[in-house]
Amino acid sequence: MIAALAHVRNWIFDLDNTLYPASVNLFPQIDARIGRYVADRLGLPIDQAHALQKRYFHEQGTTLAGLMAEHGVDPHDYLGFVHDVEMDVLEHDAPLVAAIARLPGRKLIFTNGDAPYARKVLGKLGLGEAFEAIHDIHATNYVPKPQPQIYRGLCEAYDLDPHASLFVEDMARNLAPAKAIGMTTVWVNNGSEQGPGPAQDYIDYTVTDLARWLHQVMEDA
Repeated sequence: MIAALAHVRNWIFDLDNTLYPASVNLFPQIDARIGRYVADRLGLPIDQAHALQKRYFHEQGTTLAGLMAEHGVDPHDYLGFVHDVEMDVLEHDAPLVAAIARLPGRKLIFTNGDAPYARKVLGKLGLGEAFEAIHDIHATNYVPKPQPQIYRGLCEAYDLDPHASLFVEDMARNLAPAKAIGMTTVWVNNGSEQGPGPAQDYIDYTVTDLARWLHQVMEDA
């Protein structure tokens, strides 16, 4: 392993647009279903529903957080609806499977989605048995990334030393709280629209191909 990462004992990964590239267009299916849910639940035209969906996302971290706070939406109903998507766009990713298998230490998923959906995605990618745990939106009591307290909660739940942990994400804003508590951070710049702002001091590594980078990390051992 490269010397700069020799301290890493815990490998934490986001799910959507991180373990698969944004270019496969799985998440746009979910995004569209979120818009439909908001429109149907609140009786709004689809354009107004879309605007509200995005406002909640930017202001509260997820659309769900806003819907729960402002409209009393049942999270199970919401998540069941928005994650009911076809996953045939995903394929077994042999290089990524091999790369993650080589990593020493503990491996976890940290997602604003829910575990049933995450397991489906991981299964399609060939990563169904690769991770110790999935820390999902239910585990955080529906508080989403990038709220700082849930990063501390993740570490407490699994007895993780943040200074010995590395977090991989496609949404740069979700890396800032991880860096603040001592994690090494990796931004996956693979086509997601959620790129970093002007201040990037919370990003330690920027990668475009996660599997290739992980292999490089291990080859430099």
